[in-house]
Amino acid sequence: MNLGLIPAKWAALNPARPAIIDIPNNRRINFGELDARVCQLANGLRQGLGLGFGDRVAVLSKNSIEYFEIYFACAQVGLIVQPLNWRLGASEMARIIEDGEPVAVITSSEYGGQRQALRKKVDAAHWLEFGDSADGSYEALLAAASAEEPPQSNNVGDDDPFLILYTGGTTGQSKGALHSHRSFSMGMLNQTVAERIVPSDVYMLTGQMFHIPVGLAMNYMAHGCPIVMINFDPKLALEVIEEHQVTSFLGVTTMLNWMMAVENFDSYDLSSLRNIQYGGGPMPATVVKAALKNFPCTLVQGYGQTEGMTMTFLRQEDHQNAVDGVHPERLGSCGREGFVTSVSVVDKNGVPVPRDSQTSGEIIVRSDANMLGYWRKPELTAETIRDGWMWTGDVATWDPDGYVTIVDRAKDMIISGGENIYSIQVESALHKHEAVLEAVVIGVPDDEWGEAVKAIVVLKPGYTASAQEIIDTAEQHLASYQKPRSVEFVESLPKAPTGKILKRELRAPYWEQQEKQV
Repeated sequence: MNLGLIPAKWAALNPARPAIIDIPNNRRINFGELDARVCQLANGLRQGLGLGFGDRVAVLSKNSIEYFEIYFACAQVGLIVQPLNWRLGASEMARIIEDGEPVAVITSSEYGGQRQALRKKVDAAHWLEFGDSADGSYEALLAAASAEEPPQSNNVGDDDPFLILYTGGTTGQSKGALHSHRSFSMGMLNQTVAERIVPSDVYMLTGQMFHIPVGLAMNYMAHGCPIVMINFDPKLALEVIEEHQVTSFLGVTTMLNWMMAVENFDSYDLSSLRNIQYGGGPMPATVVKAALKNFPCTLVQGYGQTEGMTMTFLRQEDHQNAVDGVHPERLGSCGREGFVTSVSVVDKNGVPVPRDSQTSGEIIVRSDANMLGYWRKPELTAETIRDGWMWTGDVATWDPDGYVTIVDRAKDMIISGGENIYSIQVESALHKHEAVLEAVVIGVPDDEWGEAVKAIVVLKPGYTASAQEIIDTAEQHLASYQKPRSVEFVESLPKAPTGKILKRELRAPYWEQQEKQV
């Protein structure tokens, strides 16, 4: 499969069908127009600029129609897309660009300053720019190129490399996960089955295209479904769902809470919604119940990584059954393996642990959706992918029916007084306090216990709570040694592009200070 030919299929079947509705830039494009521009860009990059098979094309932009054009055009002709996280600092962004050694860098005019700074640090042959105040180079390349399907498209696909997605860096320096046309399309197939996509769907893209959310959006486009792009704002999201009859979107717990807290929430017509997928960890039972009550649709949870896209799913029926009292404990799990994925939970020797919901091990995954490997890191690739299984670094238990419950990242486990404390269990207990919007726990240095549990909490708007109230709530649901010893209230938590909380950033100040004292 050549992913770059997705627009061509729907341009042939229904060229006037809306492909992308870009809310922030007040633009839209249909499949016929999109396919023509994709072909022009593909021909411009290969024939006009002379890029060859496997050359990298870096992209620095917020979500836009052009971003989709770049993905599809590069895929068509065997180029590798290297999307850049615009939230990164200049030094880290330059490091990532240098890691991929792109031949061309394409930026939106919004990042003109970063573009100039990067040009001084990065040696790329071609620099293109698009946007309202751009230099015209992007559009000029398209205008000079043919809108016919490039001849190279017939020889590209399957195991050819497609893009390098950089990990969120939750445990250290980000790494480039190299995906092929096959691995990405298999990840899309997992999503198709889990989300139960139908051609009449309309997908609202709330995540950034420099990471996994682009795969979910491309998957809907592969079914001929329009994409509506927004920069997330809870009130705007409700307005867009109503106006454009959105049927599906990807969110996190916080987003749904914010949407349900919008004034006059009940006045919005959300009847088009069919399914909401969420990720970034289990959703507290209280939020699941509220979401199923307030949104006229089902919920599905996806657990995944940059390296393997979405790997397990907690089905729509699992959510409703749990609310109805059937296996309510499964709301704490991330479900079962996806359609094209095999999952096991194993000990350090690779032997599956008992399916007793108690014995923990590491999640490993075998799937055609797994990455080819880490870009230019063969030793790390060999360490991560062994005998066809990808070792995720996530510690979990599983039950007799194959439901996997993550108890922690291997590096997030807190060891206090010789006891293993899984942060996810503590965070789940904290969420039982009605005032808690988000909560995370970390281990901080402690002279007596080695590490002590510290909770960092974001409260819901309009709510108050004391540190002792938070600790008391946790103690009601945990063993004494698991409860937080201290609580810090903050306005927001640092997050990776995937929505995962960056515990590394929260831990660093405490451990760096200890190292200075040693």
